[in-house]
Amino acid sequence: MTVQSLLFQAIDGLAAASGLFFVAAGLSLIFGVTRIVNIAHGSLYMLGTYVAATIALRFEGALGFWGGVILTAALIGLFGAVIEIVLLRRIYRAPELFQLLATFALVLIINDAALWIWGPEDLLGPRAPGLRGAIEVLGRRLPTYNVFLIVIGPLVLLILHLALAKTRFGRLVRAATQDREMVGALGVNQGLLFTSVFALGSLLAGLGGALQVAREPASLLTDLIVISDAFVVVVVGGMGSITGAYLAAVIIAEVKALCISIGTASIAGVAFNFSKLTLVAEFLVMAVVLIVRPHGLLGRRQTVMRSLAEPEEPLRPAPAALKAVGAGVVVALALTPLLARSQPYVLVLGIDVLLMVLFATSLHFIMGPGGMHSFGHAAYFGLGAYGAGLLVKWFAATMPFGLVAAPILALLGALLFGWFAVRLSGVYLAMLTLAFAQIVWSIATQWGELTGGSNGILGIWPSAPFDIRSAFFLLTAALTLLGVLLLRRLLFAPFGYAMRAGRDSQLRAEAIGIDVRRVHWIGFAIAGAVAGVAGGLFAFAKGSISPETIDVGRSIDALVMVLLGGIQTLTGPIVGASVFAVLQDTVMRQTEYWRALLGAIILALVLLFPAGIVGGLARLRLRLVRP
Repeated sequence: MTVQSLLFQAIDGLAAASGLFFVAAGLSLIFGVTRIVNIAHGSLYMLGTYVAATIALRFEGALGFWGGVILTAALIGLFGAVIEIVLLRRIYRAPELFQLLATFALVLIINDAALWIWGPEDLLGPRAPGLRGAIEVLGRRLPTYNVFLIVIGPLVLLILHLALAKTRFGRLVRAATQDREMVGALGVNQGLLFTSVFALGSLLAGLGGALQVAREPASLLTDLIVISDAFVVVVVGGMGSITGAYLAAVIIAEVKALCISIGTASIAGVAFNFSKLTLVAEFLVMAVVLIVRPHGLLGRRQTVMRSLAEPEEPLRPAPAALKAVGAGVVVALALTPLLARSQPYVLVLGIDVLLMVLFATSLHFIMGPGGMHSFGHAAYFGLGAYGAGLLVKWFAATMPFGLVAAPILALLGALLFGWFAVRLSGVYLAMLTLAFAQIVWSIATQWGELTGGSNGILGIWPSAPFDIRSAFFLLTAALTLLGVLLLRRLLFAPFGYAMRAGRDSQLRAEAIGIDVRRVHWIGFAIAGAVAGVAGGLFAFAKGSISPETIDVGRSIDALVMVLLGGIQTLTGPIVGASVFAVLQDTVMRQTEYWRALLGAIILALVLLFPAGIVGGLARLRLRLVRP
C-alpha cells in the first residue's frame, strides 16, 4: 500500500464522515437540551433513507432526487416533533434512563412499520443527478458525489455553529445544555424549546439518511448500526459539542478507511488483518479517547446537572408481606417440574426467565444502587458463556467445571474493564462499557480458531444428572436464587451502603474515608461475575453459543428489563426480566410484526408506570392507603 493510496482513502473517508456527522450532531443537540438518550435516532436516519429513495424513484430526475432530500429532511423533522409532543413530553419527569426505554420501544415500532411499508428487501435508490461522474485525485477516480458530501459536511457545521452562536434560539439551546432548570425559571417556554430542538435533531438525522441514498441502499438493519456509531461520535467529540462531533466523525471515518486500505500487513514478522478492525475500530478509538480525556475531545464537565425526575427513595429491607411472596415463589419454582409434566415447554420458558432475572439483577446492582450506567453488560454474560463453552470444547470438561470457569472469566474481564470504567460517570461511563463489550464481541467473531467465529461453539450440553430438563431447571432456579440473595445481602451490608454513598455524593463519601472508586470497582466486578454465572447457564441451556451472546442487542435487552421493572426498587429487575422474557416469547409467536407489538406494549407500560412496573404499583398502593 503506497502513501498515495493511503491519502486517497483518507480523502474518500471524509465522505463517510459527513453522514456520521449529521446524525451525531442531531443526537448531541437532543441529549444536550432534553437529557434524553434517544435510541430511536438511528430509526429516524433509517426512515430518511427509505423516504428519500421512495421519492427519488417515484419522481425521476433532479427534482425528484434533490427535492426528495429536502422534503425528507423536513418530514423527518416534523415526525420528530410529533414524537416529542405525543410521547416524550409525558415522561420528562421520569428517571432519565427510563426515557431510554420509551425510545427503544419506538425503535421496535418504527422498524416493523418500515418492514410493513417497504418489505424485507433492501431498497436501492438512484444515483444523484448532476453528480454521477468522477474526478481524478492522486491517480484514482473519486466519485463526484463523494466530493459533494466532503463539502456539505463542513458547510452544515458552519451553519449550525452560526445558528448556535449568533441567534437567540442558539443562545437558549446553549443555556439549556448547561442548566435547563434555570432557563425555565427565567420564563422561557421549555416545551416549545424542547420540541424545536428535537425537530432540528430529527431533521439532521433525516438529512443524513437521505444523502446516503446515492451511496448505499435503505435497509432495516440500519437503525441500530447507525445509532451505535452516532453515540460513539458524540461521546468521542464531547457531549454537546457540534464541532467535536464533526472532528470525531472525521477521525472515526478515517480510521475505518485506513483499516480497509491497509488490509493485511506484517508487523514484526506477524501478519495482521487490519480490515477486520473495521468492525470495532470506532470502539477502540472511543475507549482510548475516554481513558485519556474522560469528557471527549472537545467536551467539558457540565457545571450544573439537575434532573427533573423525583428523588429516589432509600432502599429498605423487604417487609413481611414481600418475604411471604418470595417464599411462595420459591415453593412454586420447586413444584414447577411436577406441574409441567404435561407441558414441557414451561420448563424451557422458565429457564429463560430465570437466566434473564439473574442477568438483569446483576446489571441493576451497579446501575441502581451503584449509579454506574452500563451499556455493555452483555460482555460479562458472554465471557461467562464462552468460558464454559471453551472449557467443554478444548478440555472436554463436564458442566460443573464449566460453571466454575464462567464467573471466573467474567470476573477477570469485569476487573480489567471496570478499572477504567469507574473513573468516568454518566453517559461517558455507559459508552465506555459499550466499547469494551464491542471489543469482546469482535474477538469472539474474528478469532475463529479459538471461538469458532460467527459459527460459535456447538455441543455444549449438561452432564448427568442435569441432562434432564427438570433437573437443569432446578439447578438454574437454585443458582438464580443464590445470586439474587447474595446481591441483596451485599446491598444491606456496609459495602452496599458505601456504594450508595459514593453514588449519592462522591465528595461527602470520600470526606468520611470511603474510597469510592475502589468500592465501585469491586461492585462492578461482583456484578460481572454474577452475569457470568447467567452466561454459563445459558450456554448449557441452549447447547451452543455464538457472538450474538455478546452483541449490543443483549445489552439493550438487559437495560430494558431493569428499566421496565423499575431501577429504584430491588424487585424491579426481577419483575422486569420476567415480564420482558414472557412478553418476548409470547408476542414472537403471535405475529410477523412482533417487534411492533412488543414495542407498543412496552410503550403502554412506560406511560402507565413512568417509574417502572414495581415503582408504579408501589405509588398506586400509597395513594390507595392514604386518606
